[in-house]
Amino acid sequence: MSDLFTHGYALLIGVGNTADPGYSLPVTVKDAQALKAVLTDANFCAYPNSPDHVRLLQNQGATRSAILDGLDWLKGRAEADPNATIVIYYSGHGTFDLASNAYYLLQHDFNEQAIPQTALSAEILSEKLRNIKAKRLWVIIDSCHAEGMATAKNDLPADFLPTALPKGVIDALKQGEGRAVFTSSRGNQSSWVRPDGILSLYTYHLIEALKGAANQPGDRLVTISNVMTHLGKTVPESARNLCHAEQIPFFDAATEDFPVALLRGGKGLPSQTQSPELPRVMTNQEVMTPALAMAKRSLAILEEQAAGFGRLEIPGHLRIQLEEKRREVAELEARLRDGKSNG
Repeated sequence: MSDLFTHGYALLIGVGNTADPGYSLPVTVKDAQALKAVLTDANFCAYPNSPDHVRLLQNQGATRSAILDGLDWLKGRAEADPNATIVIYYSGHGTFDLASNAYYLLQHDFNEQAIPQTALSAEILSEKLRNIKAKRLWVIIDSCHAEGMATAKNDLPADFLPTALPKGVIDALKQGEGRAVFTSSRGNQSSWVRPDGILSLYTYHLIEALKGAANQPGDRLVTISNVMTHLGKTVPESARNLCHAEQIPFFDAATEDFPVALLRGGKGLPSQTQSPELPRVMTNQEVMTPALAMAKRSLAILEEQAAGFGRLEIPGHLRIQLEEKRREVAELEARLRDGKSNG
């Protein structure tokens, strides 16, 4: 009999149909439903299949008030369970207000003529996330340029720009230990749908990762680094090969790796080298390698952002982030070398 990931809680939001049908994105509901199916499958992620652990908001149910209530529910789950792992998944439109430098998620009941008053602001979302005192929190945002998701009209008010989450917003969402924020694309890139229309590219590969596509023999859990490794490779490849476009997912995670699901219902992948009767002690290399990979990936992203300024002066906050991340990579490399020499 399969185990259960009893400390797992998820709020899954697929906006789908919006009150203004011009902004409806039906595939986002397919994505959220497919993600719920794999999370609650006892043979895969094995989250308990009950409203106490996994909630799905879609179409008319994905209102601003329902999303805020869902975040409050997660706050309560974290308070009741000190070992909680919280997953928040949002798939729908996002927009940046050039006038106020504010970012908004456009849920079912937003009004395009009053976005600041009716949409879900990143500021409020960040505040809600700070109140969720979970040991581990993973936020996945699939908000992007509209044309990649559907033939939705793109006539938002002039000051509003359809875009993925800006870096500053990601930093605000990731405040605290044991937190990770993933986005499906960057800047004005589109989040593409597979040509067969069954799912978006991003969620298709996210589900592959949750089923163990990037795991190794002997693994019993799916971790943040497993998911990051798989998405970082497969999403850009699929976008190029299937859609002839560029889509590069973005990751920002704490240095420490953490599990987000059971692997194959807790059965995991058979070990090729160790007897199942023997207790398995992780080596220093196994502990440090994922952390180093995550740090290097984050550094590459920061360096790419810095290169985009060309001859212009790199902003001070970006220089500081680069210095800190380079120092972190160097420290992890040194610890990994020390571990190998002592092994």
